[in-house]
Amino acid sequence: MKATEAKLLEFLKKSPQFVIPIYQRTYSWTEKECRQLWDDIMRTGGNDAISGHFVGSIVYIEKGIYQVSSQSPLLVIDGQQRLTSVSLLLEALARHLGDNEPLDGFSAKKLRNYYLLNPLEDGERGFKLLLTQTDKETLLAIVQQKTLPAPNSTRVRENFNFFDSCVSELGADLASLCKGLAKLVIVDIALSRDQDNPQLIFESMNSTGRELSQADLIRNFVLMGLEPPHQTRLYTDHWRPMEVVFGQEAYGTHFDSFMRHYLTRKTGEIPNVREVYEAFKTHARTSSVAAAGVDALVADIHTFAGHYCSMALGKEPDKELESAFHDLRELKVDVAYPFLLELYDDYTTRLLVKSDFVAIVRLVESYVFRRAICAIPPNSLNKTFANFTKYLRKDRYVESIQAHFLGLQSQRRFPSDTEFQRDLQTRDLYNFRSRSYWLRRLENHGRKERVSVEEYTIEHILPQNDNLSAKWRDSLGPEWKRIQEKWLHTLGNLTLTGYNSEYSDRPFAEKRDMEKGFKQSPLKLNAGLGQTEHWNEDTIKSRAEKLAGMATNVWNAPGLDAEVLATYRPKPATAVGYTIEDHPNLLASAMHGLFEAFRMEVLALDPCVSEEFLKNYVAYKAETNFVDLKPQSKGLRLALNLAFPEISDPRKLCKDVSTVGHWGNGDVEVGLASIDELPYVMGLVRQSFEKQMGYEMDA
Repeated sequence: MKATEAKLLEFLKKSPQFVIPIYQRTYSWTEKECRQLWDDIMRTGGNDAISGHFVGSIVYIEKGIYQVSSQSPLLVIDGQQRLTSVSLLLEALARHLGDNEPLDGFSAKKLRNYYLLNPLEDGERGFKLLLTQTDKETLLAIVQQKTLPAPNSTRVRENFNFFDSCVSELGADLASLCKGLAKLVIVDIALSRDQDNPQLIFESMNSTGRELSQADLIRNFVLMGLEPPHQTRLYTDHWRPMEVVFGQEAYGTHFDSFMRHYLTRKTGEIPNVREVYEAFKTHARTSSVAAAGVDALVADIHTFAGHYCSMALGKEPDKELESAFHDLRELKVDVAYPFLLELYDDYTTRLLVKSDFVAIVRLVESYVFRRAICAIPPNSLNKTFANFTKYLRKDRYVESIQAHFLGLQSQRRFPSDTEFQRDLQTRDLYNFRSRSYWLRRLENHGRKERVSVEEYTIEHILPQNDNLSAKWRDSLGPEWKRIQEKWLHTLGNLTLTGYNSEYSDRPFAEKRDMEKGFKQSPLKLNAGLGQTEHWNEDTIKSRAEKLAGMATNVWNAPGLDAEVLATYRPKPATAVGYTIEDHPNLLASAMHGLFEAFRMEVLALDPCVSEEFLKNYVAYKAETNFVDLKPQSKGLRLALNLAFPEISDPRKLCKDVSTVGHWGNGDVEVGLASIDELPYVMGLVRQSFEKQMGYEMDA
């Protein structure tokens, strides 16, 4: 590696050509980054005391050559965003300069022939900068003042228009802009292909501009080390089609999420959102994946990217499936995608028939919506779905999924009809995050001709107005204020209408009997309102009960006979008869009180926690052991089922036993010798329990 400081324009002038390799990300600067560049240039150009402005480094490879000294193209490893943005600005400036030259070297002809074109070369060699795919054709059209291709690069087009408008606002006063451009400074970093590791350098290059995404790093990791023909084939056959199916904008915003779901599906572990690249490298280097080769890996990613786009980006061609996926998207059930990717793959290979797939997607929707209505914290969902495929019996697809849902306990439970109906009737649904979703689903359930809910507005039958009219107060009775506060935003008082402004705060009888009123409404949600005499607390509760009953059919729960469900229950281990009597240390007066206090705290963590006495220790389980207790004469020794780096232990009481032979589950050991230590130690135990249950926040 050799690095030297250089003026950017001088560097462009003497360089033959910059080529962005196909493994690089597309041009991604937004107006925010372009405006920052513009402001820096204008500030620098307008102040003679500033000798230069550093805009970052340009890192490139030229085989066998360290510095620019021939006409060989330079492969850009880092600096594409700056090179492209400055090129767009130079072309915009050239269009406004014409033959004028406010600063020596700054005429339209010189700008283009020095910095944008190689005028003596033909074809693509005639351009200073070659981008990739859609970006390339759009940039070449701009620097040639030609009509943009269709489709064109959104970012290239929009940023050129931004710079063009900025230059226009300067009018004829272009000297400061020219001076600022002349002062731009970069670090010219040339790499030797034989001596430097471009991948390691690329990973560390985020000096200015937009941070590299996890997808950027993954694409470069896969393609950078391959020979050019191999690179081109993989990119053309797999990576470019993925970029196309995602679309220009969605690729930048969704591909990282897709890779996280893909890795979760493949490994059963959920990568931290900022560590997807590291998780991918670990996955790619596992023996089975490495043995299959990079072509198989990229082809697999391509396949699952198509599945993801069908579900998450509205690309599904089948109307029934797309309708189900659309409802999941409205609920923002992203955590279910690792599980659904497996199902979609089986659907494409005909292992799962469409009707069953739709039924399962609807069951996932019901599970998530019921939990939201019942205010069950959502932060266990990611682990629930990450591990769901472990419980699949693919010869009994729907049945096995129903059985697993029914077996989920406590904070992971599938709310029953009773719990769901109870909470649905009293929950504030007007301020629920997806109110258009639940209204649409209720209205359209069972309809062949679907109602477009977007054409209607939500209507409070009992108005929101704090100053209710005398007629409304008379209808509600002396407790009208309490009734309004309690039931205003609940299921029984909400409906849809296309005549919200006409209804206004009219008394119920007028809303019911007026032209286009409730009596004439074609909406299923308004059925029965035309025959209702008065609107009060009883009628609100009665309507809520009726709609909640309908809701159990819209968001249905799994239903299996007890005999079938029993076949999915884990078979109990053969009883060996161990009890507390087999642990004399726990019966000793010094330890018995401490043990009883500890077990009471652990069992109180959650109803799903169970206690099992074994020969050498006592196990406390949720899905599996999260803490094991070994009785000793002077205290209790606890094994926590966590990796040592995962434990938060400010007092440094825990011991890392990962590298030594140890009893119990997990790599963390801690002692408990007195009641005074119990609150702190329970904080450590709780971490192990919550990790197993997936209660940690989605990172």
